[in-house]
Amino acid sequence: MYVQAPKGTQDILPSEIYRWHYIESLIRELCLIYGYNEIRLPLFEHTELFTRGVGETTDIVQKEMYTFDDKAGRSLTLRPEGTAGAARAYIENGLSSMALPLKIYYYGPMYRYENVQRGRYREFWQFGCEVIGSQGPEADVELIALLSALFSRIGLAKTDLRINSIGCRACRPVYHEKLMTFLEPKIGRMCPDCRDRFTRNPLRILDCKQERCAEEIAGAPTSLDHLCPACAAHFEGLKDGLSILSIPYKVDKSIVRGLDYYTRTVFEFYSENIKSLGAAICGGGRYDGLIGLCGGPDTPGAGFSVGVERLFIELGETGTVIPKPKGADVFIVTAGDRAKAVAARLVSELRKNGVSACMDLNGRSVKAQMKYADKLNASYTAVIGDDEIDGGGVALRKMDDGAETAISLDDLSTYFKKGR
Repeated sequence: MYVQAPKGTQDILPSEIYRWHYIESLIRELCLIYGYNEIRLPLFEHTELFTRGVGETTDIVQKEMYTFDDKAGRSLTLRPEGTAGAARAYIENGLSSMALPLKIYYYGPMYRYENVQRGRYREFWQFGCEVIGSQGPEADVELIALLSALFSRIGLAKTDLRINSIGCRACRPVYHEKLMTFLEPKIGRMCPDCRDRFTRNPLRILDCKQERCAEEIAGAPTSLDHLCPACAAHFEGLKDGLSILSIPYKVDKSIVRGLDYYTRTVFEFYSENIKSLGAAICGGGRYDGLIGLCGGPDTPGAGFSVGVERLFIELGETGTVIPKPKGADVFIVTAGDRAKAVAARLVSELRKNGVSACMDLNGRSVKAQMKYADKLNASYTAVIGDDEIDGGGVALRKMDDGAETAISLDDLSTYFKKGR
């Protein structure tokens, strides 16, 4: 019996990869327009980075991380998200000396031990942007605007932006006290995780997905009603900035996000088409304390992440068609040993000139080679045998309509360079 791929992972096949390339190219193009530069981060980090940055009370750290000891006994973790790694890279590489704010993006696989279902994998792909070194709501607005532009370009017109503010270190302790007062008589009826969070980080209780806990949480005080003047002004600035850019939004007091590093702004984009997944297409917010938690100087920051697989689900639900790339420009069909040698030189010359060219590698008959060229979706075929070699010319056949053009072997490369 063959060894199967681990549960929660997937093969991205050659027949599907063009869809991924299409999304990646849109992301890179848009990030360039908005002034974001790519950063490539390690697939694994020291576990302490995530316990300190993401938070020990989060589901990610408590339940979902792939953690292991290396041969030297150091605890390492496959990255479950990208922001903590970006913060570490900012500190370690002295990026504070660059022009601030630093605007970066990442694209790659993340790892969480999830309950596998539609839209949830254990190896999944994320695209994310970070703005480090900007304190005002303008950075939050720009991140949301970039997401809105991405969804528009991809063809996702019906997305629902929801925003909230969860305060800062100045106003959150007061809110936590009121929240704990509200929850104290109810906490015994809640799940073990929530009972643990009650003393360590009561805000995490609001993010619990269990039905019995949701019933107990109903009517809880909200962070938005307990903001300090600075946080309230920041949230008003966020709303004003979105209005200026005509980006519709809804204020949703229930959004807290599932990571401990968030402060002030939190937001999520939803869609009716994937509401059944019980998750947002993407989310993000401000993390003004994260750099400090990771050992650096207090530095403001904001960012978001997008689940790429969820984008594909959304595209499928809306019927958005991603254009398939064309196949090889030309397939050289060979008849005989002399033709193979000539074809090999021709294919090499064509490729050197930037033309996508292929030939048979399996010793097929001429008829079988033509079928193979059709499966490869080649635009043209050219059959080369003894007559073509002796005469120095070939009939170039267009595969979609069968039209033929007589051309010399020496001019074949030039013919394709002219854009036909």
